[in-house]
Amino acid sequence: MTLAGNALTMFASPAYAQAAGATPAGGSSFLVQIVPLLLIFVIFYFLMIRPQQQRMKQHRALIDAVKKGDTVVTAGGVIGRVTKVEDAQVEVEIAPNTRVRVVKATLTDVQPLGGAKPAND
Repeated sequence: MTLAGNALTMFASPAYAQAAGATPAGGSSFLVQIVPLLLIFVIFYFLMIRPQQQRMKQHRALIDAVKKGDTVVTAGGVIGRVTKVEDAQVEVEIAPNTRVRVVKATLTDVQPLGGAKPAND
């Protein structure tokens, strides 16, 4: 070999040594990094996501069960008594002989017909 050949091998050999001697990233280190993220997601699911889904399910059931005579509160804060129920809308009497049609999805609270009377009545 010539001097130029030896120099080429000296410069090339560290690169080959690094490539050959490098061990691939271990699967265990990836697992150690991903486990805390999974744990955080599980905690968020049980503390935030699942309870919110249950509240939404209860609210949807409450709105679907609205019937004539129930007292309802709309998202705008209007309180009235249901006089007519349709699939997506209800007719609410907010004052004597004053009726408005309200979309069911905007109802925030429903008190059944047999609810307690207000204290000032």
